[in-house]
Amino acid sequence: MKIKMILPALTEAKSPYWRPIKYSLFPPLGLATLAAYCSEEDEIELQDEHIEELYTEDEPEIVVIQVYITNAFRAYALADQYRRKRCYVCLGGLHVTSLPDEAIQHADSIFIGPGEDIFPQFLKDFRTGKPKKIYSNAERNITSIPPIRRDLIKRSHYLVPNSIVVSRGCPHHCDFCYKDAFFEGGKSFYTQRVDAALAEIDRLPGRHLYFLDDHLLGNYKFSSALFEGMKGMNRVFQGASTVDAILRGDLVEKAAEAGLRSIFIGFETLNNSNLQQSNKKQNLGKDYVAAINRLHSLGVMINGSFVFGLDEDDNDVFKTTVDWAVNNALTTCTFHILTPYPGTRLFKTMEEQDRIIHRNWDQYDTRQVVYKTVGLTPSELKRGYDWSYESFYSWKNIAKASLQHDNVKQVIKHFAYAGGWKKFEPLWNFMIKTKGLNKMLPLLEAILSKVNRHGKETGAPSPFPAIA
Repeated sequence: MKIKMILPALTEAKSPYWRPIKYSLFPPLGLATLAAYCSEEDEIELQDEHIEELYTEDEPEIVVIQVYITNAFRAYALADQYRRKRCYVCLGGLHVTSLPDEAIQHADSIFIGPGEDIFPQFLKDFRTGKPKKIYSNAERNITSIPPIRRDLIKRSHYLVPNSIVVSRGCPHHCDFCYKDAFFEGGKSFYTQRVDAALAEIDRLPGRHLYFLDDHLLGNYKFSSALFEGMKGMNRVFQGASTVDAILRGDLVEKAAEAGLRSIFIGFETLNNSNLQQSNKKQNLGKDYVAAINRLHSLGVMINGSFVFGLDEDDNDVFKTTVDWAVNNALTTCTFHILTPYPGTRLFKTMEEQDRIIHRNWDQYDTRQVVYKTVGLTPSELKRGYDWSYESFYSWKNIAKASLQHDNVKQVIKHFAYAGGWKKFEPLWNFMIKTKGLNKMLPLLEAILSKVNRHGKETGAPSPFPAIA
């Protein structure tokens, strides 16, 4: 049986903000995970529109399309195209789970929630000629999932082909996060077996790993055992955590000892009222600066995430946030305009308050204003968001943030990473177009060397960034 799996390009990947390197980082791991449930006799093709032109003249028996909010219309168009050719089309993913009534108009079957139990059941039903229209996740368990079909991934097209996920979901419940909608009706945070996670890591070539988990430090027992098992593997890795987890216990030290070199943290806002509005309880009352200093002392770089447009924000929020990030030596920052995704508590609240402006999902990309604002006009919010990126990544502020470190090697490394991530676009584009992006991996592995509090490091500084 011929099965085609497609990740359509996100709208923002084709927008004026298009940065090819940003959308050439990670392969479609979710689809490669589902592919592992197919039989050895099945002919499977996996296509990612971010890194290749889609071939749509074929007629596979089954087409599986992963749907996010800003690729929804593109996904529906592809689904309709294949259905006209009488291919059997399945849609799944975050957006399908949030708006199944919308998605089902473009599919023969839809998958609601995580797919580890759904997809094997669908395949069984399809082979017996009795596929159902709707499949809903019932079991939350990834302790026995088969090894990911990494042979289907075009490794040379990605900077970080060694992406990995060892858990599902997050233990926290922020109002603007998709997670609660996706995991509704069951466990919202669960992990693999430690030995299975270590086996998956062991079969990945090179040194570098990127954990795409929402919260790598979310389960102390699991993460502690994972990091203990990774010691001696000579790995360098990146992941995501919360301020609360960084401050609590010794887990971040264990992570750094195992090879953690860069971490994504959702600071979101410096305003406690905004944190309460967003149900960001894990940040309330936490000492952001203490968490930052702890990470810097371990030689771990920080990518800080911030959201603009919360109800307590005014025109001062942009400069205040950028200055704070620069003065606290955050290596990179990701800024967002508050976006009420369907299926979230934020969307429900704003819908009840008649604050949703439209449902053009292409524009729900965290770069545009899609709701009625408070405290800031839509133009002020958009203008401030754009200014924040320009200001934080100006050479002046890159230099200023770099100089906040205590030793010269950290200063040099910070300057090279932050500058390289935003200022070396022509080089990244050249490597992508010449299909040489994966050749950068040894360099990336080298530059993610640890700089400890004494200024010693195990690799040379480089003009290329750590990806955070």
